Amino acid sequence: MYHRMDWTRIVVAGLVGTLVFDGLGLLLTAMMGTPTWWDVPRLLGMKTHLGLAGGVLQHYGNGVILSIIFAALAPHLWGPVWLRALFYITVQTVFGVWLFMMPLLDMGVAGLQSPMGMMAPVGSLLRHWGYGLVLAFFVPASEIPASERAGL
Repeated sequence: MYHRMDWTRIVVAGLVGTLVFDGLGLLLTAMMGTPTWWDVPRLLGMKTHLGLAGGVLQHYGNGVILSIIFAALAPHLWGPVWLRALFYITVQTVFGVWLFMMPLLDMGVAGLQSPMGMMAPVGSLLRHWGYGLVLAFFVPASEIPASERAGL
């Protein structure tokens, strides 16, 4: 079984999805009265001592990597592509962000120890869903027939 991947669409999906993620972050912080652009790249750059440019490269590189992983997994998931994308990104957000990245960045589990408190996990999930919907739009995810899936 061979699944052909459209690398251009996958990379564009990761970059555009990350841009949407950042735009939603700006919108959410503006609604809270503290508009902040590129909050995640700033934090990454500060924590890794690579500055804003390094944080931006890490952040957008991560967006592309997550898009590649989704493109590989999506044909093995069930349901319409938008549901596959939201399921994938929700699992990634809970395990990769709430339980790994946020504690690593001294924000506590799900970011609950950050100044945003309970809004941290809610905002994080909303931003990631925006990213996920971009994946659903750009990344083709035709389902692998059950007869082929059984051999996995």
